[in-house]
Amino acid sequence: MASQFQPSRSDQAGFNIKEFVFKYLRFLPLFILSVVLSLAVAFLYLRYTTPIYRATGSMILSDEKPGGGGKDDKFQELFGNDRSKNIQNEIEYIKSVPMMERVVRSLNLNFEYKAKGKIKEPNVYKEAPFYVETLQVKDSIPFVLPIRFSNGTSFKIGSDDAVYTFGQAFSTPNGSFRLLKIGNAEPTAEYMITWRPTAQAASQLAGGLVVAPKTGGSILVLSLETESAQLCADVINQLMVEYQRGTIEDKNATTRQMIDFIDGRLRLVSHELDSVTNQLIAYQQANQLNDVETASASLYSKTEAADQQLVEQRSQLTNLQLIEDYVGSSQNRYTIVPSALSIADATLGGLIGAYNTAQLERKSLLESTPAANPRVVQLSEQIESYRRSLLENLRNLRRALNASIASVQQRNSSAQAQLRSMPSKLQNFVEIKRQQENKLAIYNFLMEKREESAISLAATISNIKVLDKASPNPVPVKPTSGSIKSIALLIGLIIPALFIFILELLDDKVKSRTDIEKVTTVPVLGEVGHSKEGDTLVVTHKNRKFIAEQFRIIRSNLQYIIATIEKPVILITSSFSGEGKSFIATNMGAVLSLGGKRTIVLEFDIRKPKILSGLDIPKKPGLTNYILGKIRLEELPIPVEGYENLFVLACGPIPPNPAELLLEPRMAELFAYLRKEFDVIIMDTAPVGMVSDALTLSQFADCTIYITRQGVTHKKQLQLIEEYHTQNKLPKSSIILNDVKMGGGYGYYGYGGYGYGYGYGAGRGYGYYEDEKPEGILSRWFPFGKGKKQTKKKATI
Repeated sequence: MASQFQPSRSDQAGFNIKEFVFKYLRFLPLFILSVVLSLAVAFLYLRYTTPIYRATGSMILSDEKPGGGGKDDKFQELFGNDRSKNIQNEIEYIKSVPMMERVVRSLNLNFEYKAKGKIKEPNVYKEAPFYVETLQVKDSIPFVLPIRFSNGTSFKIGSDDAVYTFGQAFSTPNGSFRLLKIGNAEPTAEYMITWRPTAQAASQLAGGLVVAPKTGGSILVLSLETESAQLCADVINQLMVEYQRGTIEDKNATTRQMIDFIDGRLRLVSHELDSVTNQLIAYQQANQLNDVETASASLYSKTEAADQQLVEQRSQLTNLQLIEDYVGSSQNRYTIVPSALSIADATLGGLIGAYNTAQLERKSLLESTPAANPRVVQLSEQIESYRRSLLENLRNLRRALNASIASVQQRNSSAQAQLRSMPSKLQNFVEIKRQQENKLAIYNFLMEKREESAISLAATISNIKVLDKASPNPVPVKPTSGSIKSIALLIGLIIPALFIFILELLDDKVKSRTDIEKVTTVPVLGEVGHSKEGDTLVVTHKNRKFIAEQFRIIRSNLQYIIATIEKPVILITSSFSGEGKSFIATNMGAVLSLGGKRTIVLEFDIRKPKILSGLDIPKKPGLTNYILGKIRLEELPIPVEGYENLFVLACGPIPPNPAELLLEPRMAELFAYLRKEFDVIIMDTAPVGMVSDALTLSQFADCTIYITRQGVTHKKQLQLIEEYHTQNKLPKSSIILNDVKMGGGYGYYGYGGYGYGYGYGAGRGYGYYEDEKPEGILSRWFPFGKGKKQTKKKATI
């Protein structure tokens, strides 16, 4: 029958949104206070935190492709490398400290200008009315120059009383400087000028630089965050300019090395050509061979073609030897190889191009990464492999040219035989003349290549194009008002919620009817609210207050348990002392007596009897006197003043052996007499969780009411109730939750904890129950001074 007034356990197992809301709503003042404090902290943070600005720019990296002219175009051969870009390497190159140092030097960012305020010191880059010119810096340690203006034109340095004006040099322990005016300074303005060495200033800026490629392209997006919007934009724009200059310098480095190589060869060949020419002139003058060219024209016509071929092949052989010596030298292991010059071999040109590309990539990578970097080591091994292949190819070409020269010489043997028949003077003249022509051909070739290299150097352009220049954005990226306030609001809600959650987690006390129904299957008979009355007996004939009505509800629910029992004996117990057994027993007796039932309340908590003292009845003989045979049964019932059908049976003197006393055979005679004389018998017994008295008396009981108290009874003690119920140690058990307090945020007690029933609006002026003193919102949420004792009043019918 209990299920008729108890919700099913399946209803209680799930999440109860109303219970959850009310549990936290009663802590609404704590939430409000936490949110207010969090928003106050957020306001102070927004008010006094230095804002951070961001500027963004973008540029595109285009790969250089060889121009027209075919694979034998000597001008394109001069470069000897592929300028395709590795995006990740370029990003590291842009973010490197050496690249940022160029920006620092270009923009003179060694000095940082800040205006001194009461709390904040904002960055006033390009907003200060002056800039500092460095005359001498004595050390590379960062230092600060405090500038204090006494008026618009004069100022002091730190605590120094000396007064300076714009343009006047001044000295500090860190060096010599002067301030140059660019605007009007406010009187009494103060500035903090911080000087940092170039490397430190560049490292600080590079740390905040972000370079990211756009997906699927060669576009790089550069962004920087600093305390000045103008500084962000200037650094990004200057960085893109310096990167363009850097790429041009890298490409010109190859051409300059080519020119240096050619100049060296020109000096050597020029010296050799002068020597051969002087030898030729001296030989002509000594042997009077001024007309030898006309005389030997017919002889040379047969060998002219062969000689020309020999000159070209020997020139190529010389160039091969030069390149082989250059590549084979350990001093040139990590330098760019000059072009193949006049050697029209596709394999050689490809090897030189790959070799130079690897050298340039290694050089670029070393500017931003250490030599031990795995990529640098990999490139070094790749360069060594190219070098070995290049040397092998040069040796093969040299062998092929030697074979070709031998073949040409053999074909020219007949022409040479004719020359041998010439006079020895003419033959010597021809040999010297041939040496001169060979040297002259090499000299002219080198001069041509030098001019081509000079033109290439002058015409070099960057393959970096700026798409979008950075512009100052006056809106800070952080802190942002919306996000900070949202975070503060969230923190303001989380902190008290977490605090409450931890309290609930650590609190093992019963708080509501739901806590009981989650642990045990014992039906809950009802709930009794917190009594503000001074009297123990709160149920009277004329009392229509909420707590009195709760006892009437319990009386109605009790009928489902004892409906078939003619004169029920009700045993009331609890887990331990202080849970309100005597209070419940007394008022249960009162409410049943008001229903016309002749009711007696037995003061059977022999160790700590409280029934008589709660009713202001003096101590009288009772149970112990009866057991000892000192009083008759008819003398035991004591009528309660003001109640026609309510009686109590006193405990009597407290015996030394209460447990054994309850085992006396005269107990059966007592209950037989009581069942005969009374309609309802209520036993207020000792706590079953502490002593065995209640279990002993349960043989006389028809049902058991187990008292729990909100905020006092431990949840683990509910397992004891469940154990007694399942093992039938206590008959027809049910539970009453006592001392249910209405916390701030709840609009009602709500019978059964579900917000329905008679509890709605109790004491709030709705007119259903007897008026009670209204309790304001502040007093409910801030219950200060509620613990004052109230004057006891005698309950009357």
